[in-house]
Amino acid sequence: MPHTSIPVIETPRLVLRGPEPQDYPDFKATFSSYRARFMGGPLNAYEAWMLYAAEIGHWQIRGYGMWMIHDRETDRSLGMAGGWFPAMWPEPELAWIIWPEVAGHGYALEATHAARDYFYDTLGWTGAVSYIDPKNLDSIRLAERLGAVKDHDAPTIDGHDAVYRHPDAGALRGSQLEHGIEMEIANYRDPLFKPRGMPVD
Repeated sequence: MPHTSIPVIETPRLVLRGPEPQDYPDFKATFSSYRARFMGGPLNAYEAWMLYAAEIGHWQIRGYGMWMIHDRETDRSLGMAGGWFPAMWPEPELAWIIWPEVAGHGYALEATHAARDYFYDTLGWTGAVSYIDPKNLDSIRLAERLGAVKDHDAPTIDGHDAVYRHPDAGALRGSQLEHGIEMEIANYRDPLFKPRGMPVD
C-alpha cells in the first residue's frame, strides 16, 4: 500500500528521509557526471529531472523507494539508498549511490544496511537483489560486504547486469555477517574503535 508519508530512518551517523526538491541539485550533479556511467548516465538535464521525479513517484506507487542520505550533524546530502522496483525489473532491488565527493566513508554500507533492515523487519521482504554492472567493482565489493552473492541463474534486467542476491532476514539476524557489518560501520564512526577481544598491536 502506498505511503502518504515517507518514513525516516536514523543511524548513528545518518538520517535517511524521502527525496525533497532541495536535494535535487546534488542528485542532478551526480547523475549528470561520469559517476552515473553504470546507471544509465551521464544524463542530460531533462533525463535527470525525469529520473528524480520517478524517485519521488516510486514511493507513491510502490509504498517504498529510495531515501536521501543525510549527515546527522550537518544535514549535508550524501547520496541515496533504498528500494527500487520499476516496470520490467524482475525483482525488487536494493540499490545505492553516494555522491563522488563524499565516497569512501562507509556511508553506503551504513545506509543500505539500515534500509535492508527496514524492508525485512517492517515491510516483510523475504529477500532482495542488487542489479550491478559487472564493471562497477565498487558496488560489487559493497554488495559482497553486505553478504550478497552472485546469482548466476536469476533473470537480469537487460542481460548485461549481474544479479547479487542478499541473504534473507532469517539468515542475517544474529549472524556473524551481521555482526561483521556492524563492526565495520562502527570503525567508520571511530577509526580507533577496537571490538572487545581484538588485538591492539
